[in-house]
Amino acid sequence: MIVKEFDVVERPPHYNQGEVECIDAIRAQLSDEEWRGYLRGQVAKYNWRLGRKDALEQDARKLRWYASWLCGVDPRK
Repeated sequence: MIVKEFDVVERPPHYNQGEVECIDAIRAQLSDEEWRGYLRGQVAKYNWRLGRKDALEQDARKLRWYASWLCGVDPRK
């Protein structure tokens, strides 16, 4: 998948300011167990609201983005 410089799922501008991306700052603050819990919560959130807040495809991409982290794959690479 080609990621645009700013993409609402892959690189939202409100989480990409400065040299450190928000997700990296969050990860740095958490233990491995806390990180997995955070990711599980994000997956649950986007699955719960799938198609109810933002476009179904957008929420599905966000769900997949966090699920890939749970599988040990940084979705930005």
